[in-house]
Amino acid sequence: MEFEHYFFKKVEDIYFRLDPASKQPLAIVSLGAEEVSLSFAGIQKEFNIPSDSHDGALLALMAKGLNFVKGLRIGDPIPKEILSGDPSWEPKTKHRQIAYNRLAVQILGWLSGDEHIITNPDELVQVAGDSTFRKQVNEAFGEAARSLGLPSKEHVTHLIEDLSHELSYIEALRDEFTTIQRAYDKAKGLRKAYAGERSQLTTVDSLLRLFNSAIEDFGERFETVDAQTGEIMSALKNLDTVKAYLKEHRNELRTRLVVWDDILLKWFEQPMRAGRDMEDLMAETYRFLAPRYMPVDKWVMMTQLQDTVKRAPLKSTDIRKDKEKVKYIGGRMSWS
Repeated sequence: MEFEHYFFKKVEDIYFRLDPASKQPLAIVSLGAEEVSLSFAGIQKEFNIPSDSHDGALLALMAKGLNFVKGLRIGDPIPKEILSGDPSWEPKTKHRQIAYNRLAVQILGWLSGDEHIITNPDELVQVAGDSTFRKQVNEAFGEAARSLGLPSKEHVTHLIEDLSHELSYIEALRDEFTTIQRAYDKAKGLRKAYAGERSQLTTVDSLLRLFNSAIEDFGERFETVDAQTGEIMSALKNLDTVKAYLKEHRNELRTRLVVWDDILLKWFEQPMRAGRDMEDLMAETYRFLAPRYMPVDKWVMMTQLQDTVKRAPLKSTDIRKDKEKVKYIGGRMSWS
């Protein structure tokens, strides 16, 4: 789909992204050496583009699509999440294997009466690498087929493969989430870098609290999703419902993670030493985190923080009671 209005054809090097603070869609145009941000609503008003027109509908589609990508240019495809509900990306082979092994282990746990979830990839590799694993899984699939009233264990294999396909997207997103944990671990080094500067140390502590709030929030979201497959036999009996749930939360997690890409790259490239570059990155990260993880009435600019300012505790995201049924064993992520 292409825009019809002359504005979009005359302006060179135009691209579209979400405003980091307001999350409103913007068109970014170059005027000489400067970039100018134009809101979609402002463009429609200025050039009289009705919402029900071709260009108005395309702008609306792009606005939704920007939740799944960092930016779009004219001619780029609209993310498939918006058009068909399908993902516009694919998990890696390792994530597909992690998802399958995780469900296979749960089948074994169901058979032994000790069902649990393993989310740590290294532990899953270790379990799946056991010489008796395949034989045990094969026997467990046979018992599961009898319990589900299916003709053969091959039918259970197909169900597990179907469910693990959807779960592999969650495992890929969980892998992406670990990069936030790594950045947080690196940021903890700022306490040492600024140990002798009390004002900067206060800023560091405020930043780390926000970082930790983000990690706790993601952790709770992944645990909520894990709850939906916490009882494997129930999940297989209600496969379509569980798959729909995983797809919904896959998209939600994707939109929450994609906005981190640029800021995380800067953290991994930035040397851990005190200085102007580090302080600029701290300020940028604070501006990124504050509107997302700090209550609105407590959102203040970093330069206004004083030693006496206390951040109100965040209200924890409500977690489905189903999560209480999830039993983790070994390798459970730590958010502290």
